[in-house]
Amino acid sequence: MASASAFANIIKANPSLGAIFNYDNFRLAPALDAKASSAFLHPNEQLEQALRNSHAKGLPPISVGRMAAQWLGVLTRVMGARSVLEVGTLGGYSSIVFAQAGAHVTSIEIDPKHRTVALENTAGLDVEIILGAALDVLPRLHAEGRTFDLIFIDADFEDQGEHFDWAVKLAKKGGGVLLDDVVPTMVVRGEVVFKREGGVEIKKETVLERIGRDRRVRAGLVPVVQCVGEEPVMGGFVLAVVE
Repeated sequence: MASASAFANIIKANPSLGAIFNYDNFRLAPALDAKASSAFLHPNEQLEQALRNSHAKGLPPISVGRMAAQWLGVLTRVMGARSVLEVGTLGGYSSIVFAQAGAHVTSIEIDPKHRTVALENTAGLDVEIILGAALDVLPRLHAEGRTFDLIFIDADFEDQGEHFDWAVKLAKKGGGVLLDDVVPTMVVRGEVVFKREGGVEIKKETVLERIGRDRRVRAGLVPVVQCVGEEPVMGGFVLAVVE
């Protein structure tokens, strides 16, 4: 990666490139998200009905965004994943995406009401939804010898490290583990703080260090700017391949 001085020289030679490094670009996220949604997303009645039904049944509106869901579907197809394990079902929105991409989906949900709604939303698809706490269900799946091509962790912030550890045990060799909401988790826990007086403070021990020490995987952090309504929010996920 080029150094700061190298970037400065590039901008000096090409002044128009200076706009790329403007922090105000962060505010472009809602407009770019709307443009990408218009360009890439197509009507999907089952997904739209899932949102309507989840809202009508009082589920919290915290499903993965439609563009993020599109990305999950693309990843499933690129990997050729035929078996997906999902930690955290909610209304089954991402379960639908994985199933429509050709995978058998096993999803774990701790809330009985959420599971009932998710079963309604995923009717007719190759989806099984197991009721229980992930840290109870994951060891049971491992004991049964179950393995998966792709594991998507989108559940409680506090247990991310434990969820990731079990996911690696349950993934096939060469399989993928996607740990969602890593950056928001670090922010909520105070592991990364933007100091008003300038600079960023990051604690020595974060989920990133824990994953980085795990020699079973090769992983990377993908920071993203997400849109919550019209507000841009810094997010990010870890994608790992099991070696």
